[in-house]
Parts: sequence; C-alpha cells; structure tokens
Amino acid sequence: MTLRDQISFSLIAITRQRFRTIMQLVAMAIGVLAVVLLTGLGEGGRQYVLTEFSSLGKDTILLLPGRKETSGGMPPLSGEGTRDITLDDATSLLRLRNVERIAPLIVGNTSISAGNRSRESLIIGTNAAFFAVRKLEVRQGKILADIPLNQTQPDCVIGAQLKHELFGPRIAIGQWLKLSQYRCRVIGILADTGTGLGINMSDALIIPVANAMQLFNTEGLFRVMIDVRSVQAIPALISNIEQQMTMLHDGQLDVTVTTPDSLLAAFDNILLVLTLAIAGIGGISLIVAGVLIMNMTVISVSQRSAEIGLLKALGASSHEVKILFITEASMLSVCGAALGLVTAEACLWLARQQFPDVPFHAPWWASVTAVGVAAGTGLLFAWLPARRAAAQAPVLALQKRGGK
Repeated sequence: MTLRDQISFSLIAITRQRFRTIMQLVAMAIGVLAVVLLTGLGEGGRQYVLTEFSSLGKDTILLLPGRKETSGGMPPLSGEGTRDITLDDATSLLRLRNVERIAPLIVGNTSISAGNRSRESLIIGTNAAFFAVRKLEVRQGKILADIPLNQTQPDCVIGAQLKHELFGPRIAIGQWLKLSQYRCRVIGILADTGTGLGINMSDALIIPVANAMQLFNTEGLFRVMIDVRSVQAIPALISNIEQQMTMLHDGQLDVTVTTPDSLLAAFDNILLVLTLAIAGIGGISLIVAGVLIMNMTVISVSQRSAEIGLLKALGASSHEVKILFITEASMLSVCGAALGLVTAEACLWLARQQFPDVPFHAPWWASVTAVGVAAGTGLLFAWLPARRAAAQAPVLALQKRGGK
C-alpha cells in the first residue's frame, strides 16, 4: 500500500466511526487546550508583573517596612513592620551620598465627590519627586508643589479617567473635591500612562503626603522610593540606608531595602515555577487522552477483526496493518491537537480583550510541546493495539467475525 492509500483508508475508517472519532478528538483537544491555555494565562501574569516592576528603572531603591530575614526571598509586601517608617526617617535619607530624591508613599481608598458626582478612588499621598521617579507627566495644569514633607497643602492631581467620571466635559482645573472631611483643589490632570505596580494611575488621586497622613490617620509610610544618582553606587547606598535606619530605630534593622531587579528576580522565579506547574497539571490531561485513544483503538481492533482478516487475505502484511492503525491514531491526535491549539488561542484572545493590560500569550515552547506530546502520546498508546491487530491470523480474524 502506498502512503496515499494508507491515508485514504484511514480517513474512511475515521469518518465511519463518528462517535469514536469525536471522543478521541475531544479528549486530545482538551489536553492541548489545558496545557496551552494554562501556560498562556500563567505566562501573561508573569510578564505583566515583570513589566510593572521594571517600570521603576534600575536607578531606584525601595525602602519597605518590615524585615525579610531569609536571603533570596521576597521582601514583605504587606507594609506591616515592627516599626513604622516615618517622614523624619524618609527625610534623613536625603543626607546620604548619591541620593538624588525620595518619594514617600501612603496609599489608601476613600470616597471622592465633586458636586453631585462621587466615586470610590485610590488616594496616593506623596511629594513632587514622585512624578520624576515614576516618570509621570501632566496633560493639563501642574504637579504638586515642592514643599516640605510635613507641610500640608490642599492641592491634588487626578488621573484622566477620574477627571472624566467626576467632571465629564467640564473644566476640572481649579475645582474643589471633597475627600471625607477634607477638601482639595485640582491643580493638574495626569497624562494617560496606564498602570504601574498594579496601580492604574488614570483612576488615582495624588495629594501631599502630609495630607494623606491626616486623611488616613497614620504616621507610618507604605513605601519610600529612592532615586539614586549612579547605578554603580546602589550596593554601597543600600548598606548606608540600612545603617541609617538601624541607628534611627534604636539599633534594630526592621526595614527591607531592595531594588526593582531583586523584586523582578524573586517574582520571576516564583511565577515561572507556577507557570510550569500549571502546565504540568494540564499535561496530565494529555496522558488521560492517550489512555482513551488506546482504549478506543483496542475496541476498534476487536470490532474490525473481519476487516483485518480480509486485508491480510488480500496480501496486506502485518506491518501494513499495524501502520494503518497507527496512521488513524496519529491523524486523530494531530487533528485533536490542532483543534485544542486553536481553541486555546481563541480563549487567550478573549482574555486579552477583557484584560488588555495583561499580555496573555502562550509561549512558543508550550504550543510546540503540547502538540508534540499529543502526537507522541497518540502514537505511543496506539502502538500496542496496532501490534495486536497486526498479529492476528487472517483465517482466525475472519472466523471471529463469522462467529458473531
């Protein structure tokens, strides 16, 4: 038999047993779908997190409350520590060599109202240096004034989306907003810069850090962002910051000083392991699909005994009979894999439409591996039933069918 004959014969056999064909296609498609979709979701989340932290740049240091003692781990992200980082602590950092600027942060949510419109919004308490550190620009108005950290001023800068929701087409510059029992005047509107560190700046309201302390009744800072003059000076500066904070906190080092690169490495390792883990979980479904193909092929061999006997009686060799069954299983595996791959890509496309900021894309190695494993699994699990079919004697095979 030629290759064309084998393919034609296999197509006829596949289309004749529709239920068996559909079951095998669905099983293999689900396996590939699980691997590609889960890997794409995991990789999209990983790339999103890495992009968020990489936006800080390599010349920024982060000072966080709380101490992470285990080396190589992630710094605490909750903002809880044995002792708060105060404005005096943050101001003292400016005396250190190679510190260009600092941006203290206080983050919270509260209700904002303008006239008869109100909404819950993210409040960021910081200073003028924050705009330079985060590379934020205003499309209208101006940024916060460069005032001492402990000085209050009833000014605010709002994001573009927040402006639209509170003022619509009306002019926002110069208007007053009410934040709980406080009021602030809009002096600037941010340009649309998307999200950063999980914060959508277009929905945020930025006020002086001293105002945020009064608003949220707190003396502790959430973070301190430190802009350095030279990247080469970062290792020595981290040591100086730790010494400074130890001295200010009565000899106890209860803060974490880290860089975006350290955060990136920690998150990258964790998210990569999670991505591979969920890909492995999805890969289990490929094994299940292979077992189903084997069972279906065994049933097919028993049901097609007369067909096998007739082929051998007409001169087909055992090798050719075996190749026919393997060809069927391979075609079903590849078609099922292709169906699963297309479905997974469609699901990832829908996810990107729903969450445009997250790059949900399956890496090429996941797609290639899933299709390769699907084809290999189909061949492997079809091999034994195919050998069983090829080993049947033509007379006995015909007799089995005749006995039925």
